[in-house]
Amino acid sequence: MSQLETVGDLEQSVGYLLKRASTALRGSMDAALRTMDLTVSQYSCLEVLGQTEGLSNAELARRVFVTRQAMDGVLRGLRDRGLVTREETAPHGRALPTRLTDHGRRQLEAASTAVHAVEQQMVADLEPDQVRGLRASLTACVTALAAPATP
Repeated sequence: MSQLETVGDLEQSVGYLLKRASTALRGSMDAALRTMDLTVSQYSCLEVLGQTEGLSNAELARRVFVTRQAMDGVLRGLRDRGLVTREETAPHGRALPTRLTDHGRRQLEAASTAVHAVEQQMVADLEPDQVRGLRASLTACVTALAAPATP
């Protein structure tokens, strides 16, 4: 008979530590972006569009980790501020591509710089090889959980 294992000490739980790190990162990003009147979701949308223009609402929602309904609100706020545009008619199917405006590109540059500074602060006490190892480890964790479970 095998003995069941539990999470145990939360301070040693990888999942708990990841959640603490995520919460700390989110709080620091919120503070940095607040000065630009952006939310983390709005910034994430700008960053994704800065790297891949012309995405649909559904594609943006997946990449920004929000629901399609939430993405509607994000895009509305960005559009109202003149940071993004959406075509009036879909070139293919029903999806309306979204693009950054020139103003949106300038806002993205400022926001991306601020977020990069937060990330640098987060890893400031790590050596470059530790940062590379952290990236590799986090990627491996995502891959392991995305793979189908084996019995």
